[in-house]
Amino acid sequence: MKVAVFSNKPYDQASFSRANSRHEHDLHFLEARLNIDTVALASDYPAICAFVNDDLSIPVLNVLHEHGTRLVVLRCAGFNNVDLHHADKIGMTVMRVPAYSPYAVAEHTLGLIMSLNRGIHRAYNRVRDGNFSLNGLLGFDLHGCTVGIIGTGRIGRIFAGIMQGLGCHIVAYDPYPDVGAKEMGLEYVTPAELYQRSDIISMHCPLNPDTFHLIDSEAIAQMKKGVMLVNTSRGGVIDTTAVISGLKTGQVGYLGIDVYEQEGDLFFEDLSNKIIQDDVFERLLTFPNVLVTGHQGYFTQEALDNIAETTLSNIDCFENNMACGFKLNPEYVVHGK
Repeated sequence: MKVAVFSNKPYDQASFSRANSRHEHDLHFLEARLNIDTVALASDYPAICAFVNDDLSIPVLNVLHEHGTRLVVLRCAGFNNVDLHHADKIGMTVMRVPAYSPYAVAEHTLGLIMSLNRGIHRAYNRVRDGNFSLNGLLGFDLHGCTVGIIGTGRIGRIFAGIMQGLGCHIVAYDPYPDVGAKEMGLEYVTPAELYQRSDIISMHCPLNPDTFHLIDSEAIAQMKKGVMLVNTSRGGVIDTTAVISGLKTGQVGYLGIDVYEQEGDLFFEDLSNKIIQDDVFERLLTFPNVLVTGHQGYFTQEALDNIAETTLSNIDCFENNMACGFKLNPEYVVHGK
């Protein structure tokens, strides 16, 4: 099948080209991000492949449909950038990769926590400048801490196991509690109780109407003073301006994010020679107790290989009219599956 691959980077092309030797689809790699200005590039492509910051809103879907596209394959787990109701209405099939490497994201979350706690990122820069002072780098033992996990899907459960291995007690919130998580010893509580008890709070939930700005000023006010807040899920689950206010008062003691609610204009690009126009993002970078990575939590060789293989297999299923469990339906928006 002829496929336009949007938001292509060299590492995407390499992994997809390797996997495609077994599938033999006609892949056309495009650097452009998919939006209303670039959608014409997909003209006459029956399938397009999109990533997390590509725009699949109603206007874009309509143009895709008019130009002959019938399949959208997402090379990611998140689907908040797709209007699934409209896609279903116009007969557009949308498929995703639900679990490319949950270990990668869970391990990256631990990396953020360790770096924030012990000031590793700051110590690295100090030592390179010949500064070996330990002032300002005082951390705390993770052993014995209470870690609150919001979202106990596969990534959340793997992360819970990692933190249990470090001697942490885990409390969790998920509107759909997982039997396996309970068997691991996770204690399910209400959001309010999780906020009040947790020394560290880690976000592992999808972005949907129920989770948009779940962490807002009201939630932050209920947290322990000096809480560590980590988000490797979707940027929109955190109200960034509310978190900045919490950082200024000391209510939020540490912030580690791999995602940002306005990341579409920033992440995955080299902007080192440009003036970033996002004042909120720039304000975040002024805090010494904030660590930001550019949506790299998923970025391992294993994940890239799994993404490519599953995406191309999804195209196989569509082309051969086979059932596939990775097809997205409108009810996913409601339940955030």
